Amino acid sequence: MIRKLILVAFIIFHFNSCDILRSSQFEVSSWTPGSGYHLQSSEIIISMVFSHEPDKSSVERHFSLYDDNGRIKGSFIWEDKKMIFVPFAPLETNTNYTINLSAETHDTGGLNMDAPFEGKFTTRPGNTRPVLLSCYPATYTEVIDPRTEVRLVFSLPVQLDTLYDNVSFTPSMTGFWQLEKNGNLAIFTPAEPWLQNKRYEIRVSAALTDKTGINMGKEFISIFTTGTDHEAPYLVNASRIMKNGGYKPLALDISNFIYGTETLVETHDWEKDDRLSLVFSKPVDGISVKNCLSVEGAPNLVMETEPDYKNEFLFHFETRPTYESRFVFRLKSGIKDSAGNESKNEYVYRVFANGKLSKPPALAGIRMPMAPGSETDYELAGFGIDSVFEYLPIKDGRNNYPSNESVKTWIELYFDTAEGASIDAFSVMELFRIETSNSVLNFSPRQVKTSGFSAGEKHPLWKNMERIEIAGVLTNTVNFGVVNFLVASGLKDSLGNKNEKSFRISLIK
Repeated sequence: MIRKLILVAFIIFHFNSCDILRSSQFEVSSWTPGSGYHLQSSEIIISMVFSHEPDKSSVERHFSLYDDNGRIKGSFIWEDKKMIFVPFAPLETNTNYTINLSAETHDTGGLNMDAPFEGKFTTRPGNTRPVLLSCYPATYTEVIDPRTEVRLVFSLPVQLDTLYDNVSFTPSMTGFWQLEKNGNLAIFTPAEPWLQNKRYEIRVSAALTDKTGINMGKEFISIFTTGTDHEAPYLVNASRIMKNGGYKPLALDISNFIYGTETLVETHDWEKDDRLSLVFSKPVDGISVKNCLSVEGAPNLVMETEPDYKNEFLFHFETRPTYESRFVFRLKSGIKDSAGNESKNEYVYRVFANGKLSKPPALAGIRMPMAPGSETDYELAGFGIDSVFEYLPIKDGRNNYPSNESVKTWIELYFDTAEGASIDAFSVMELFRIETSNSVLNFSPRQVKTSGFSAGEKHPLWKNMERIEIAGVLTNTVNFGVVNFLVASGLKDSLGNKNEKSFRISLIK
């Protein structure tokens, strides 16, 4: 009997002891960041505080943190009973996170947790759906520009893939989307112009989602129409733009409109650096302008203006047109405006490139002394560019050019130039030479003068022309033959004009 009482007492004591232990179970007493939504992902601290002194290796072995893509690696920091987990990479926004701690985790005395721990938190906003705040073009509006972009403004940021999947056009339209303003503004650029005089429907599916994956939940439809402008564009004027920026209209060749007439209208005074301006009644497509414009009898035209829809387009020549050349600007019909209307008329402008500032320098004549040693009369002899085998009266005298003696003398060259231009002296020195037959004489140039000339007054026939003096040494011989005074091609002036012709004055000695 006594033995039974002892056994009952032992059993009662044993169970009471277990209850005492259970009242102090090993568990997570608190954790951060806590459940729910957390706005600043960069400020989140992941930690756990335990009821007993935890076995650190056991906790680290059985702890895990997951996001939407899988387990996150990190390191541990301990402060007494508090464990802090530091991810190797910062936590992200718009992401769900789950903390797990296995029930096999134990304290330093070997006491396990009664149940596993799970904590969930998120940096994804709540269940607020994205809302389409505005749409351009607005519903039932009319669009003139066939390249109009569609602009959608959302209350929350969206991603590109959801736009391609959930925004459609009827009739179908291809193009590309781009995002601005942190993803709240979506812009659609059509790959080709909208068809004119059409009704278009924009449909945004209810399945379109924001960056957090929450969909709109409501479909949106907008309708707009294109093409209300039926007026054809036309050319208002064509002008030449001068170097100083001024405009001068070109004269339209009226024979293009009055068929059968022989009257041709031509614009004169085109300069080498002039450009072409075309002004239209409304903005037109630059590509169609470029395709409809041609030039005949001159170098190719280069469009300076961007090929967009504009009222004015500027062109310049690829190379300078030849002085005193004639060319024709021809603008065909078919130039398109933004509504698809096409110009009906053809325009022709005839131009004469004889601008007074574009005239290339040309040799007009030469003059040289026949008695360079005289103190009273140099016996100056002049010969024009049209002189052909005239007699060069070089004498074998004391004040003239004794045979086989080197005599200091000079040769004046007279040039017809553009208004206000002067001759490039270096160009003359480089291009001038004298060639003879039968070695009748030899001239060695030593100096080029543009002022302080040996003979004071100009030749009376060429008093309005530019004069260059080439001083040197001439050696005469007893031989007879042809003397050629030459200026090779490439003669330049101070205005940048250049003559591609060569000049020759041939005389007989």
